[in-house]
Amino acid sequence: MLRFPMDPTSLERFPPLRGPAPLVRVAAAVVRRDGRWLMTQRPPGGPLGLQWEFPGGKIEPGETPEQALEREVREELGVGASAGETLAIETHDYPDGPTVEIVFMACELDSYELQRGPGVNDLRWLRIEEIDLSEVLAGDRPFLTRLGAGAS
Repeated sequence: MLRFPMDPTSLERFPPLRGPAPLVRVAAAVVRRDGRWLMTQRPPGGPLGLQWEFPGGKIEPGETPEQALEREVREELGVGASAGETLAIETHDYPDGPTVEIVFMACELDSYELQRGPGVNDLRWLRIEEIDLSEVLAGDRPFLTRLGAGAS
């Protein structure tokens, strides 16, 4: 049997193998009113804090994307919502985090009297040219770019 002397510090050169990142499915509400898009800001201190995104959240086991979107909008903004057509599905791998599949869906709100829930630090209605992509979650950027954000 062939043996190699092993220095315990030599293992530090080889990072542990990382298995496949878990897949998190998310529903995102694409709401447009008077030429402006509804964006919400994550609370400070949490994962990806103070970054902007479309309202929405995780699709729970047993939920359809439409059900998740309607539940998340009610929780985040305190209003009812009706999910419309699926506009795009994007996948993004966050470094040291999950792989996120985002289902972007057209959405109609039953009221514009929005009330920020605990998962929303701020909300804004922005024209596409007002959206600063550097302040937006990386997973939302490709879709926003196709809408015209970041074009100069």
